Amino acid sequence: MKANGWLEDTRTSYDAVASTYADLTRHFLNETPVERAAFASFADSIHAQGGGLVADVGCGTGRITAHLHQLGVDAFGIDLSPGMIEVAQRDYPDLRFEVGSMTDLALADSSLVGLVAWYSLIHIPDDQISSVLTHFRRVLRPGGPLLLGFHIGDESRLKTHGYGGHSMKLYVHLRQLSQVSTWLNDAGFTIRAHRTLTSAESKLGGIILAS
Repeated sequence: MKANGWLEDTRTSYDAVASTYADLTRHFLNETPVERAAFASFADSIHAQGGGLVADVGCGTGRITAHLHQLGVDAFGIDLSPGMIEVAQRDYPDLRFEVGSMTDLALADSSLVGLVAWYSLIHIPDDQISSVLTHFRRVLRPGGPLLLGFHIGDESRLKTHGYGGHSMKLYVHLRQLSQVSTWLNDAGFTIRAHRTLTSAESKLGGIILAS
C-alpha cells in the first residue's frame, strides 16, 4: 500500500456509504444522554471563552456540527469524503462544510476556540496520530477545548462492508483510554475529563475532554 493509501481508501469508502450513513446515524444522539452531556459541557467551555469558531473535524454527514449549532456554538464541518460533505450540505444547507483532511488542516494557527473529533480518529494509523494532534494543537487557541470520541480496545479491524451492506475498505483502530491520553499529553494537551461508556456510537467507547 502507498504511504497514504489508507487516506484514499477512507475517502472512497465513505463516498460509497454517505447517504445510508446519514440515514442510519442521524438519530444516535437521541439515544445517548451521556454523549449529549459531553457536548453540553464542551459548549459551556466555548461560551465561557466568549464564543468563536469551532471545527468538527471528520464531521461525516454533519449531525454533530448541527447539534453544536443547536447548543449555540459557531461550528463548521470538515471531512475527507466529498460524498459525506455533499450529504451534509444537503441536510444542513445553512451550515458551513468543506472537504479537508485532519492530516493536513488548512486552517490558520490559533484560529479556533474549540475542536471536536467525534469517532473520526478511528481510521488514523498509530504512526500518524501524533501529527494529527499536533495540527489540532496548532489551530486551537491556548486553552481551547478539544473533545474526542473513539472506540475502546486493543485491535485494528478491516471493515469491508457497512452502512447498508455497501463495500468498504478501511481499518477501524480501537485504542485504550490510557494510550489516547498519552498521545494527547505528548502533543501538549491537558486532560480535563474522560470516561468510557456503551452507547449507540460504540459497544465500548471513550470520551476525552482536553485543552
